[in-house]
Amino acid sequence: MVNKIAIIGGGISGLSSAQCLKNKYQVKVFEKDSKPGGLIKCSRINGNLYHMVGGHVFNSKRKDVLNWFWNFFDKEKEFTKAERNSIVSMTDGKLIPYPIENHAYYYNNEMMKSFISDLIIMAKTRNKEPKNFEEFLRYRFGETLYHEYFEPYNEKIWRRNLRNIPLTWLEGKLPMPTLEEILYNNFKHIEEKTFVHSSFYYPKIGGSQFIVDRLTDGIDIIYNTTIENISKNKDKWVINDEIFDKVIFCGNIKQIPKMLSNIIDIQSFIKPIDRLEYHGTTTVLCNIEKNPYSWIYMPSREHKSHRIICTGNFAASNNANNKLSGTIEFTDSISEKEIMDNLKKIPFSPQYITHQYTKYTYPIQELSTRRMVSELKKILEPNGFFLLGRFAEWEYYNMDAAIGTAIDLCNSKIF
Repeated sequence: MVNKIAIIGGGISGLSSAQCLKNKYQVKVFEKDSKPGGLIKCSRINGNLYHMVGGHVFNSKRKDVLNWFWNFFDKEKEFTKAERNSIVSMTDGKLIPYPIENHAYYYNNEMMKSFISDLIIMAKTRNKEPKNFEEFLRYRFGETLYHEYFEPYNEKIWRRNLRNIPLTWLEGKLPMPTLEEILYNNFKHIEEKTFVHSSFYYPKIGGSQFIVDRLTDGIDIIYNTTIENISKNKDKWVINDEIFDKVIFCGNIKQIPKMLSNIIDIQSFIKPIDRLEYHGTTTVLCNIEKNPYSWIYMPSREHKSHRIICTGNFAASNNANNKLSGTIEFTDSISEKEIMDNLKKIPFSPQYITHQYTKYTYPIQELSTRRMVSELKKILEPNGFFLLGRFAEWEYYNMDAAIGTAIDLCNSKIF
Protein backbone atom coordinates (compact mmCIF):
# COMPACT_ATOMS: atom_id res chain seq x y z
CA MET A 1 0.00 0.00 0.00
CA VAL A 2 1.34 3.43 -1.00
CA ASN A 3 1.39 5.90 1.88
CA LYS A 4 4.10 8.50 1.25
CA ILE A 5 5.13 10.21 -1.96
CA ALA A 6 8.12 12.50 -2.48
CA ILE A 7 7.95 15.11 -5.23
CA ILE A 8 11.26 16.62 -6.30
CA GLY A 9 10.68 20.11 -7.69
CA GLY A 10 8.15 22.77 -6.74
CA GLY A 11 7.34 24.14 -10.17
CA ILE A 12 3.98 23.87 -11.90
CA SER A 13 4.37 20.11 -12.56
CA GLY A 14 5.40 19.30 -9.00
CA LEU A 15 2.72 21.44 -7.37
CA SER A 16 -0.01 20.16 -9.70
CA SER A 17 0.84 16.55 -8.92
CA ALA A 18 1.02 17.35 -5.20
CA GLN A 19 -2.48 18.86 -5.30
CA CYS A 20 -3.80 15.86 -7.24
CA LEU A 21 -2.42 13.38 -4.68
CA LYS A 22 -2.59 15.16 -1.32
CA ASN A 23 -6.01 13.80 -0.36
CA LYS A 24 -4.98 10.20 -1.03
CA TYR A 25 -1.40 10.13 0.26
CA GLN A 26 1.08 11.86 2.51
CA VAL A 27 2.94 14.10 0.04
CA LYS A 28 6.12 16.09 0.55
CA VAL A 29 7.63 18.46 -2.03
CA PHE A 30 11.35 19.25 -2.08
CA GLU A 31 12.20 22.58 -3.74
CA LYS A 32 15.74 23.85 -4.23
CA ASP A 33 14.75 27.54 -4.30
CA SER A 34 13.39 29.71 -1.52
CA LYS A 35 9.99 29.99 -3.21
CA PRO A 36 7.91 27.88 -5.59
CA GLY A 37 7.35 28.29 -9.30
CA GLY A 38 10.29 26.97 -11.29
CA LEU A 39 10.19 28.53 -14.75
CA ILE A 40 6.99 30.48 -14.06
CA LYS A 41 8.01 32.33 -10.91
CA CYS A 42 7.98 36.13 -10.76
CA SER A 43 9.44 38.88 -8.61
CA ARG A 44 8.89 42.61 -8.14
CA ILE A 45 11.58 45.00 -9.35
CA ASN A 46 11.04 48.69 -8.62
CA GLY A 47 7.32 47.97 -8.46
CA ASN A 48 7.22 46.16 -11.82
CA LEU A 49 6.22 42.49 -12.00
CA TYR A 50 9.09 40.55 -13.53
CA HIS A 51 8.43 37.25 -15.25
CA MET A 52 11.93 35.87 -14.96
CA VAL A 53 11.39 33.36 -17.78
CA GLY A 54 8.79 34.19 -20.41
CA GLY A 55 5.36 35.62 -19.68
CA HIS A 56 3.09 32.83 -18.52
CA VAL A 57 -0.66 32.90 -19.12
CA PHE A 58 -3.32 30.24 -18.75
CA ASN A 59 -5.86 28.59 -20.99
CA SER A 60 -6.36 25.07 -22.24
CA LYS A 61 -8.26 23.08 -24.84
CA ARG A 62 -8.57 20.25 -22.31
CA LYS A 63 -11.81 20.47 -20.34
CA ASP A 64 -10.38 18.40 -17.46
CA VAL A 65 -7.46 20.82 -17.12
CA LEU A 66 -9.82 23.82 -17.08
CA ASN A 67 -12.08 22.20 -14.49
CA TRP A 68 -9.14 21.24 -12.30
CA PHE A 69 -7.53 24.68 -12.52
CA TRP A 70 -10.67 26.66 -11.69
CA ASN A 71 -11.21 24.63 -8.54
CA PHE A 72 -8.39 26.70 -7.03
CA PHE A 73 -9.37 30.18 -8.24
CA ASP A 74 -12.22 32.61 -8.61
CA LYS A 75 -12.21 33.19 -12.36
CA GLU A 76 -14.25 36.38 -12.23
CA LYS A 77 -12.65 38.07 -9.23
CA GLU A 78 -9.03 36.98 -9.51
CA PHE A 79 -8.42 36.77 -13.27
CA THR A 80 -8.84 38.83 -16.42
CA LYS A 81 -9.65 37.20 -19.74
CA ALA A 82 -7.84 38.73 -22.70
CA GLU A 83 -7.70 38.21 -26.45
CA ARG A 84 -4.23 37.64 -27.74
CA ASN A 85 -3.23 40.78 -29.64
CA SER A 86 0.12 39.88 -31.17
CA ILE A 87 2.08 41.41 -34.02
CA VAL A 88 5.18 40.81 -36.08
CA SER A 89 7.51 43.79 -36.20
CA MET A 90 9.16 43.36 -39.60
CA THR A 91 12.70 44.45 -40.43
CA ASP A 92 11.40 47.51 -42.27
CA GLY A 93 9.41 48.56 -39.18
CA LYS A 94 6.03 47.53 -40.58
CA LEU A 95 3.71 45.94 -38.00
CA ILE A 96 1.77 42.91 -39.27
CA PRO A 97 -0.82 41.14 -37.08
CA TYR A 98 -0.08 37.58 -35.97
CA PRO A 99 -0.38 35.01 -37.42
CA ILE A 100 1.36 36.63 -40.35
CA GLU A 101 0.01 34.24 -43.00
CA ASN A 102 -3.54 35.54 -42.40
CA HIS A 103 -2.67 39.17 -43.11
CA ALA A 104 -1.28 39.39 -46.64
CA TYR A 105 -3.24 42.62 -47.10
CA TYR A 106 -0.72 44.28 -44.76
CA TYR A 107 2.28 43.34 -46.94
CA ASN A 108 3.98 45.71 -49.33
CA ASN A 109 3.15 45.11 -53.01
CA GLU A 110 6.27 43.12 -53.81
CA MET A 111 5.88 40.80 -50.84
CA MET A 112 2.17 40.31 -51.53
CA LYS A 113 2.81 39.31 -55.15
CA SER A 114 5.48 36.83 -54.05
CA PHE A 115 3.15 35.39 -51.44
CA ILE A 116 0.37 34.92 -54.02
CA SER A 117 2.82 33.08 -56.28
CA ASP A 118 3.76 30.88 -53.33
CA LEU A 119 0.12 29.98 -52.73
CA ILE A 120 -0.20 28.81 -56.35
CA ILE A 121 2.90 26.63 -55.95
CA MET A 122 1.66 25.32 -52.59
CA ALA A 123 -1.63 24.27 -54.20
CA LYS A 124 0.32 22.02 -56.58
CA THR A 125 2.66 20.53 -53.95
CA ARG A 126 0.38 20.34 -50.90
CA ASN A 127 0.90 16.59 -50.43
CA LYS A 128 4.64 16.87 -49.81
CA GLU A 129 5.50 15.52 -46.36
CA PRO A 130 8.04 17.58 -44.40
CA LYS A 131 10.93 15.72 -42.76
CA ASN A 132 12.15 18.57 -40.54
CA PHE A 133 11.17 21.98 -39.21
CA GLU A 134 12.54 23.91 -42.19
CA GLU A 135 10.56 21.84 -44.67
CA PHE A 136 7.44 22.16 -42.54
CA LEU A 137 7.66 25.96 -42.63
CA ARG A 138 8.40 26.10 -46.37
CA TYR A 139 5.63 23.66 -47.34
CA ARG A 140 3.05 25.17 -44.97
CA PHE A 141 3.65 28.90 -45.50
CA GLY A 142 5.65 29.30 -48.72
CA GLU A 143 9.08 30.67 -49.59
CA THR A 144 8.28 34.37 -49.11
CA LEU A 145 7.05 34.08 -45.53
CA TYR A 146 9.79 31.58 -44.79
CA HIS A 147 12.55 34.02 -45.77
CA GLU A 148 10.87 37.20 -44.50
CA TYR A 149 9.73 35.88 -41.12
CA PHE A 150 9.90 32.20 -40.19
CA GLU A 151 13.57 31.56 -40.99
CA PRO A 152 15.15 34.61 -39.29
CA TYR A 153 12.76 34.48 -36.32
CA ASN A 154 13.25 30.78 -35.60
CA GLU A 155 16.99 30.85 -36.20
CA LYS A 156 17.25 33.50 -33.48
CA ILE A 157 15.34 31.20 -31.13
CA TRP A 158 16.98 27.90 -31.99
CA ARG A 159 20.42 29.14 -33.02
CA ARG A 160 20.84 26.33 -35.49
CA ASN A 161 19.94 25.29 -39.01
CA LEU A 162 16.19 24.64 -39.03
CA ARG A 163 16.79 21.45 -41.02
CA ASN A 164 18.31 19.98 -37.88
CA ILE A 165 15.16 20.48 -35.81
CA PRO A 166 12.69 17.56 -35.79
CA LEU A 167 8.94 18.05 -35.91
CA THR A 168 8.15 16.29 -32.63
CA TRP A 169 7.90 19.52 -30.59
CA LEU A 170 5.38 21.24 -32.88
CA GLU A 171 2.07 19.80 -31.70
CA GLY A 172 -0.11 22.53 -30.25
CA LYS A 173 2.63 25.17 -30.46
CA LEU A 174 1.88 26.93 -33.78
CA PRO A 175 -1.20 27.74 -35.84
CA MET A 176 -1.69 24.93 -38.36
CA PRO A 177 -3.80 26.48 -41.14
CA THR A 178 -4.60 24.64 -44.35
CA LEU A 179 -4.10 26.37 -47.68
CA GLU A 180 -7.86 26.88 -47.92
CA GLU A 181 -7.91 28.49 -44.48
CA ILE A 182 -5.06 30.85 -45.37
CA LEU A 183 -6.90 31.97 -48.49
CA TYR A 184 -10.26 32.29 -46.75
CA ASN A 185 -8.83 34.20 -43.77
CA ASN A 186 -7.11 36.66 -46.11
CA PHE A 187 -10.14 37.16 -48.34
CA LYS A 188 -12.47 37.68 -45.37
CA HIS A 189 -9.96 39.40 -43.06
CA ILE A 190 -10.67 36.80 -40.38
CA GLU A 191 -8.56 36.63 -37.24
CA GLU A 192 -7.23 33.17 -36.34
CA LYS A 193 -8.71 32.15 -32.97
CA THR A 194 -8.18 28.40 -32.86
CA PHE A 195 -4.52 28.20 -31.83
CA VAL A 196 -3.42 27.72 -28.22
CA HIS A 197 -3.75 30.89 -26.12
CA SER A 198 -5.56 32.91 -28.80
CA SER A 199 -7.37 34.02 -25.66
CA PHE A 200 -6.04 33.57 -22.16
CA TYR A 201 -6.58 34.19 -18.48
CA TYR A 202 -4.16 36.17 -16.38
CA PRO A 203 -4.18 36.98 -12.64
CA LYS A 204 -5.15 40.54 -11.79
CA ILE A 205 -2.34 40.68 -9.24
CA GLY A 206 0.90 38.72 -9.04
CA GLY A 207 1.10 37.08 -12.44
CA SER A 208 2.00 33.41 -12.62
CA GLN A 209 3.56 33.65 -9.14
CA PHE A 210 0.02 34.12 -7.84
CA ILE A 211 -0.91 30.80 -9.48
CA VAL A 212 1.90 28.75 -7.98
CA ASP A 213 1.54 30.39 -4.59
CA ARG A 214 -2.12 29.34 -4.52
CA LEU A 215 -1.17 25.81 -5.56
CA THR A 216 1.03 25.50 -2.48
CA ASP A 217 -2.06 25.62 -0.22
CA GLY A 218 -2.17 22.52 1.95
CA ILE A 219 1.11 21.17 0.56
CA ASP A 220 4.10 20.22 2.73
CA ILE A 221 7.04 21.91 0.96
CA ILE A 222 10.66 21.85 2.07
CA TYR A 223 12.40 24.88 0.52
CA ASN A 224 16.12 25.56 -0.05
CA THR A 225 16.71 21.82 -0.42
CA THR A 226 18.59 20.38 -3.39
CA ILE A 227 18.19 16.63 -3.75
CA GLU A 228 21.30 15.22 -5.41
CA ASN A 229 21.49 11.75 -3.90
CA ILE A 230 18.78 9.33 -2.91
CA SER A 231 18.94 5.69 -1.86
CA LYS A 232 16.74 2.63 -1.61
CA ASN A 233 15.81 0.54 1.41
CA LYS A 234 14.32 -2.65 -0.07
CA ASP A 235 11.37 -1.35 -2.16
CA LYS A 236 11.30 2.08 -0.49
CA TRP A 237 13.04 5.34 -1.38
CA VAL A 238 15.13 7.25 1.14
CA ILE A 239 15.40 11.04 0.78
CA ASN A 240 16.96 13.14 3.54
CA ASP A 241 16.68 10.14 5.90
CA GLU A 242 12.92 9.95 5.26
CA ILE A 243 11.30 6.91 3.68
CA PHE A 244 8.87 7.21 0.73
CA ASP A 245 6.92 4.66 -1.26
CA LYS A 246 7.15 6.51 -4.57
CA VAL A 247 9.04 9.46 -6.05
CA ILE A 248 7.80 11.90 -8.70
CA PHE A 249 10.82 13.62 -10.19
CA CYS A 250 10.12 17.06 -11.67
CA GLY A 251 13.73 18.19 -11.93
CA ASN A 252 16.15 17.85 -14.85
CA ILE A 253 16.68 14.45 -16.44
CA LYS A 254 20.40 15.22 -16.61
CA GLN A 255 20.47 14.70 -12.82
CA ILE A 256 19.17 11.14 -13.14
CA PRO A 257 22.44 9.27 -13.88
CA LYS A 258 24.18 10.70 -10.82
CA MET A 259 21.08 10.24 -8.70
CA LEU A 260 20.13 6.68 -9.71
CA SER A 261 22.94 4.85 -11.53
CA ASN A 262 24.11 3.15 -8.31
CA ILE A 263 20.56 2.02 -7.53
CA ILE A 264 19.02 1.03 -10.88
CA ASP A 265 20.76 -0.26 -13.99
CA ILE A 266 20.48 2.73 -16.33
CA GLN A 267 24.02 2.63 -17.75
CA SER A 268 22.78 2.54 -21.34
CA PHE A 269 21.00 5.88 -20.81
CA ILE A 270 23.94 7.86 -19.44
CA LYS A 271 25.40 8.92 -22.80
CA PRO A 272 22.04 9.70 -24.50
CA ILE A 273 21.02 11.84 -21.52
CA ASP A 274 24.36 13.62 -21.53
CA ARG A 275 23.93 14.40 -25.24
CA LEU A 276 20.55 16.09 -24.76
CA GLU A 277 20.75 19.69 -25.92
CA TYR A 278 18.91 22.72 -24.62
CA HIS A 279 18.79 26.49 -24.68
CA GLY A 280 18.75 29.01 -21.90
CA THR A 281 17.09 32.41 -21.94
CA THR A 282 18.22 35.89 -20.98
CA THR A 283 15.09 37.80 -20.00
CA VAL A 284 15.36 41.58 -19.78
CA LEU A 285 12.78 43.57 -17.84
CA CYS A 286 12.22 46.95 -19.48
CA ASN A 287 9.87 49.88 -19.70
CA ILE A 288 8.58 50.11 -23.26
CA GLU A 289 6.45 52.52 -25.27
CA LYS A 290 2.76 52.19 -24.52
CA ASN A 291 1.03 49.91 -27.01
CA PRO A 292 -2.01 47.59 -27.18
CA TYR A 293 -0.09 44.37 -27.83
CA SER A 294 0.55 41.20 -25.87
CA TRP A 295 3.42 39.62 -27.82
CA ILE A 296 5.67 41.33 -30.39
CA TYR A 297 7.68 38.97 -32.61
CA MET A 298 10.86 40.31 -34.17
CA PRO A 299 12.50 38.54 -37.14
CA SER A 300 15.04 41.32 -37.75
CA ARG A 301 18.65 40.13 -37.96
CA GLU A 302 19.83 43.57 -36.83
CA HIS A 303 19.56 42.48 -33.19
CA LYS A 304 19.54 39.18 -31.27
CA SER A 305 16.19 39.33 -29.50
CA HIS A 306 13.25 37.41 -30.96
CA ARG A 307 10.29 38.78 -29.00
CA ILE A 308 8.91 41.31 -26.56
CA ILE A 309 6.29 40.07 -24.11
CA CYS A 310 4.21 43.06 -23.07
CA THR A 311 3.47 41.71 -19.61
CA GLY A 312 2.44 45.17 -18.47
CA ASN A 313 -0.59 44.87 -20.75
CA PHE A 314 -1.66 41.61 -19.09
CA ALA A 315 -2.52 43.40 -15.83
CA ALA A 316 -2.29 47.04 -14.76
CA SER A 317 -0.78 45.89 -11.44
CA ASN A 318 2.31 44.70 -13.33
CA ASN A 319 3.40 48.29 -13.97
CA ALA A 320 4.93 51.03 -11.83
CA ASN A 321 5.00 54.81 -12.22
CA ASN A 322 2.41 54.77 -15.02
CA LYS A 323 4.94 53.19 -17.41
CA LEU A 324 4.37 50.04 -19.43
CA SER A 325 6.66 47.14 -18.54
CA GLY A 326 7.63 44.19 -20.70
CA THR A 327 10.20 41.44 -20.98
CA ILE A 328 12.57 41.11 -23.91
CA GLU A 329 13.93 37.64 -24.59
CA PHE A 330 17.31 36.56 -25.91
CA THR A 331 18.25 32.95 -26.50
CA ASP A 332 21.10 31.79 -24.24
CA SER A 333 23.45 34.02 -22.28
CA ILE A 334 24.14 37.59 -23.30
CA SER A 335 26.22 40.12 -21.40
CA GLU A 336 24.81 43.34 -19.98
CA LYS A 337 26.87 45.33 -22.48
CA GLU A 338 25.42 43.30 -25.36
CA ILE A 339 21.95 43.80 -23.93
CA MET A 340 22.39 47.57 -23.89
CA ASP A 341 23.73 47.56 -27.46
CA ASN A 342 20.79 45.45 -28.64
CA LEU A 343 18.14 47.50 -26.87
CA LYS A 344 19.07 50.48 -29.04
CA LYS A 345 18.05 48.47 -32.13
CA ILE A 346 14.80 47.02 -30.78
CA PRO A 347 11.44 48.73 -31.51
CA PHE A 348 9.20 50.31 -28.85
CA SER A 349 12.15 52.09 -27.18
CA PRO A 350 12.96 49.62 -24.37
CA GLN A 351 14.54 51.10 -21.25
CA TYR A 352 16.54 48.62 -19.19
CA ILE A 353 15.50 47.77 -15.61
CA THR A 354 17.14 44.40 -14.89
CA HIS A 355 17.90 41.04 -16.47
CA GLN A 356 18.40 37.40 -15.61
CA TYR A 357 19.89 34.40 -17.40
CA THR A 358 18.27 31.00 -16.86
CA LYS A 359 20.37 28.09 -18.09
CA TYR A 360 17.63 25.55 -18.83
CA THR A 361 14.49 26.89 -20.49
CA TYR A 362 13.97 25.15 -23.86
CA PRO A 363 14.69 21.42 -24.33
CA ILE A 364 15.83 20.47 -27.82
CA GLN A 365 14.60 17.11 -29.05
CA GLU A 366 16.25 14.81 -31.54
CA LEU A 367 14.35 12.13 -33.45
CA SER A 368 15.34 9.58 -30.79
CA THR A 369 14.61 11.71 -27.70
CA ARG A 370 11.03 10.66 -27.01
CA ARG A 371 11.85 7.01 -27.55
CA MET A 372 14.81 7.21 -25.18
CA VAL A 373 12.77 8.91 -22.42
CA SER A 374 9.96 6.39 -22.90
CA GLU A 375 12.39 3.48 -22.50
CA LEU A 376 13.89 5.05 -19.40
CA LYS A 377 10.41 5.41 -17.88
CA LYS A 378 9.80 1.70 -18.47
CA ILE A 379 12.77 0.95 -16.23
CA LEU A 380 12.10 3.57 -13.56
CA GLU A 381 8.33 3.30 -13.09
CA PRO A 382 8.24 -0.33 -11.88
CA ASN A 383 10.67 0.87 -9.19
CA GLY A 384 8.24 3.60 -8.10
CA PHE A 385 10.16 6.49 -9.70
CA PHE A 386 8.31 8.75 -12.17
CA LEU A 387 9.52 11.49 -14.52
CA LEU A 388 7.21 14.49 -14.86
CA GLY A 389 7.64 17.96 -16.35
CA ARG A 390 9.42 19.93 -19.04
CA PHE A 391 12.99 18.94 -18.29
CA ALA A 392 12.28 15.63 -16.58
CA GLU A 393 10.56 14.41 -19.76
CA TRP A 394 12.49 16.73 -22.11
CA GLU A 395 9.26 18.08 -23.58
CA TYR A 396 8.37 21.66 -24.51
CA TYR A 397 5.43 21.92 -22.09
CA ASN A 398 3.69 25.20 -21.44
CA MET A 399 1.70 25.69 -18.23
CA ASP A 400 -1.51 23.93 -19.22
CA ALA A 401 0.37 21.02 -20.80
CA ALA A 402 2.39 20.60 -17.60
CA ILE A 403 -0.83 20.57 -15.56
CA GLY A 404 -2.39 18.09 -17.98
CA THR A 405 0.48 15.61 -17.77
CA ALA A 406 0.41 15.84 -13.98
CA ILE A 407 -3.33 15.07 -13.98
CA ASP A 408 -2.78 12.15 -16.37
CA LEU A 409 -0.03 10.64 -14.23
CA CYS A 410 -1.92 11.03 -10.95
CA ASN A 411 -5.15 9.66 -12.42
CA SER A 412 -3.42 6.61 -13.87
CA LYS A 413 -3.70 3.16 -12.32
CA ILE A 414 -0.21 3.60 -10.90
CA PHE A 415 -1.64 5.97 -8.29
